Amino acid sequence: MSAPGATGPAVGWQAAAVSGADPATPSEADPAALDVRGLTFAYPDGRRALHGVDLRVEPGERVALLGPNGAGKTTLALHLDGILRASAGTVRVGGLEVGPTTLREVRRRVQLVFQDPDDQLFSPTVRDDVAFGPANLGLRGAELDARVAEALTAVGMAEHAERVPHHLSFGQRRRVAIATVLAMRPDVLVLDEPTSNLDPAGRRELGEILDGLDAALLVATHDLPFALQLCPRAVVLDDGVVVADGPTADLLADADLMAAHRLELPYGFDPRSVPPARDTRR
Repeated sequence: MSAPGATGPAVGWQAAAVSGADPATPSEADPAALDVRGLTFAYPDGRRALHGVDLRVEPGERVALLGPNGAGKTTLALHLDGILRASAGTVRVGGLEVGPTTLREVRRRVQLVFQDPDDQLFSPTVRDDVAFGPANLGLRGAELDARVAEALTAVGMAEHAERVPHHLSFGQRRRVAIATVLAMRPDVLVLDEPTSNLDPAGRRELGEILDGLDAALLVATHDLPFALQLCPRAVVLDDGVVVADGPTADLLADADLMAAHRLELPYGFDPRSVPPARDTRR
């Protein structure tokens, strides 16, 4: 299936495999971190945002979700932990189908990091924000303290535990927002434009933090060099359809594909000059 206006190269990439394997091939004995099949969704006004999307992400795998504004990236992300309900199709997380009876466990396994960290920070202190999710799971006392300390250490914010979140810099708030979801020990982390509004140093530090995580990552971003740095595989979504799926460097080097789907690299940037991101699939 191809999006309106897709070119020949884009259709070819749709069938591209990662390391020679079909990314959509199911394996019941070894369930995917994410397994999306035939996902279709229309908003109440009738606008259809997703058209039969298939996407499989393996445990520990890092996948960039690319596409122009309005492609359906955020809509897809909101289906992964049941915030939105599909018109048709299924979403499975570690073999568990997303549905009304599974939402509690699904939302522990899949955690979303929104573009604006202030959408996730609302407590009097950093510690309270990071403790909120695990406390709702029933953790208390030393176990809760250990979980908070672990998450804050992972993002380099342990020394800021007692600070007021909104007194932090934007980059620090982004780190705390990530800590709030790491405290849930998720299997999958979905990030929406994680580098937006970060300065170069903050962007580099965020990449180092994410590179050290064990969870599978699905990174929706317009920052194509960041996608190349972090994710060996990329999926291009346009007009609610997956139009390309393959090695990130190869997709970014395909000028026809990039032009057909309004994707542009920074001036002078050559994706073939960057060492490939490491394969973290388990």
